Amino acid sequence: MRQQQDSLPDFPAMRLQTSLLAAALIAATGTVTAQSTAPAKAPTSAMADMMAEMKARGEYVKAHYDKQEYDVAMRDGIKLHTVVYSPKDAGPGKAYPMLMQRTPYSAGPYGEKYKSTLGQTADYEKDGFIFVFQDVRGRFMSEGEYANMRPVGGKVDETTDTWDTVDWLVKNVRGNNGKVGQWGISYPGFYTAIGAINTHPALVAVSPQAPIGNWFLGDDMHRNGAFVLNMAYGFFNGGFGYPHPKPTPEQPKGVDFGTPDGYDYYLKLGALSNAPKRFLQPIAFWDDIVAHPNYDSYWQSRDLPSKMNNVKAAVLFVGGWFDTEDLYGPLHLYKAVEEKNPGIHNSIIIGPWTHGGWLRGTGRSVGDAEFGRDTALDYRPVEYAFFKHWLKGGPDPDLPEAWVFETGSNKWQRFDSWPPKNVAPRTIYFQPGNGLKFDAKPTIASSFGEYISDPAHPVPYTTEIINRWSRDYIAADQRFAASRPDVIAYESEPLAADTTLAGPIKVKLWVSTSGTDSDFIVKLIDVNPDRMPDYSDADRKAGKPDRGGQQTMVRGEPMRARFRNSFEKPEPFVPNQPTAVNYTLNDVFHTFKAGHRIMVQVQSTWFPFIDRNPQKFVPNIYEAKDGDFIKATQRVYQDAAHPTAIEVSVLQ
Repeated sequence: MRQQQDSLPDFPAMRLQTSLLAAALIAATGTVTAQSTAPAKAPTSAMADMMAEMKARGEYVKAHYDKQEYDVAMRDGIKLHTVVYSPKDAGPGKAYPMLMQRTPYSAGPYGEKYKSTLGQTADYEKDGFIFVFQDVRGRFMSEGEYANMRPVGGKVDETTDTWDTVDWLVKNVRGNNGKVGQWGISYPGFYTAIGAINTHPALVAVSPQAPIGNWFLGDDMHRNGAFVLNMAYGFFNGGFGYPHPKPTPEQPKGVDFGTPDGYDYYLKLGALSNAPKRFLQPIAFWDDIVAHPNYDSYWQSRDLPSKMNNVKAAVLFVGGWFDTEDLYGPLHLYKAVEEKNPGIHNSIIIGPWTHGGWLRGTGRSVGDAEFGRDTALDYRPVEYAFFKHWLKGGPDPDLPEAWVFETGSNKWQRFDSWPPKNVAPRTIYFQPGNGLKFDAKPTIASSFGEYISDPAHPVPYTTEIINRWSRDYIAADQRFAASRPDVIAYESEPLAADTTLAGPIKVKLWVSTSGTDSDFIVKLIDVNPDRMPDYSDADRKAGKPDRGGQQTMVRGEPMRARFRNSFEKPEPFVPNQPTAVNYTLNDVFHTFKAGHRIMVQVQSTWFPFIDRNPQKFVPNIYEAKDGDFIKATQRVYQDAAHPTAIEVSVLQ
């Protein structure tokens, strides 16, 4: 059992019966703070324990659940393949709620084989739910034509498919109590969020987890118009982008990179116009991306936050501060549901997790950041209590509006809004000599930092040798980047007191380029003292890393600066002319401890996470040729007329 503080209960394992404990954890006055724990098990032992638990869960599911498969007709006659696992005693004398997941990733296994797990944790399976898994329209065993992020509107869409499915389930599945919950992570999170629009009366609770909100502005495939190369290419050319012309249980084979080195692979790929040569077959969505390089009606119609109307279900959004795929989605969807649907239950939980990390592993660390407690184990009982309350009449988990983890201080906090209201706006100005100061606008007449950005030698986004996208880079030590000549680092003096930033970070750049187009990547970094006060000889002998001087990334986002004035209408730069480039980084909730420094790094490549900008304006970067890429001299200004800064909210 972990030590406790402020008389708050703790969660030593997922298998607790957790409704009341979950309520107590997040409802009690004060916060849950990081405490020392027993030494972690060796990886081999932990893996063996996980395998044993999975085997036990699989045996329990097979012994206690029946499986049925249905082809459920939608209002246009298209049939969606739906797999239902019901407790064996479900019937007239014993009714259970249904917990549904709609997915493009397969509702299988199909036929006689069973899933080894049905719920998010074993608690769900033992407590008893009817678990429903459905292949969405056009995927795997379902009929119809698949569309990525199918827009809301028209005769059929994901909202109508959800309504028709829920309606069929409550009328046809034996032993259901008339209540349905829905959940999912990532793309299934998108289907959960969109399914809540014009909510079916039986759909009473939903939990969109890392849901996609907008594939051009902030999630997965683009960030502020900049193309997320390794994710989009790896995802669609990895098999997802290939068509399912008829129902099938099989996923098409994806690309074989032929090397673990993604940096080298994508550099040799060259311009994006070369990519289709490496596809195993045409990818329709890639063609859509190429055809829509700007934020036109194609992308605007797929903006989910603007469509979140008439939500009646209780909603629990979940996200991770270190989710490199979908943090924009939960932040903006939560805000949209809050604004458009007053009076409903709408909460958000954000922990120090990577994509789906709240249901995978312990949540104890990401990259080079450590959190001092098993944060994922803190979360799981809370989610379970949410569904048990709304679907089974269990105790009220007393979820706050926002239950969020404060990195740096490593503690959970509860707020009645997100971002919190008790903040003060502050501006951190870039200074001549590579400094940073709060609220001190530079007075010098002319000053700038300068670097040469060469697309032939782009700044790597990670030191890992990996051909997929990294999960850990987002909290990695950035000293490898700071040492490069094509990265500028600005750094504060050691802080006199703890400083907590809460909410979005607004970037106010003044920059110029010798080219006519550019990207700018801004990274917010927490710099440790050179000598960590708690690091000892015993730590060194035990093999614990010495984190003195570590530059831990807190948040980093790119901006494709052709979109600086409009995402719909890109504009070239006037060479060497100081130009304002303003954009917003996703929210943070981080404490820079006393003695630490705040650092901001600025660069123009982040490869191969973000594709390379040619740095010569072309109408469509996806159609650029290898000969279009040029070196460019980039300047970041820090003077009275061009005061580069970041605007932050400091918790009071």
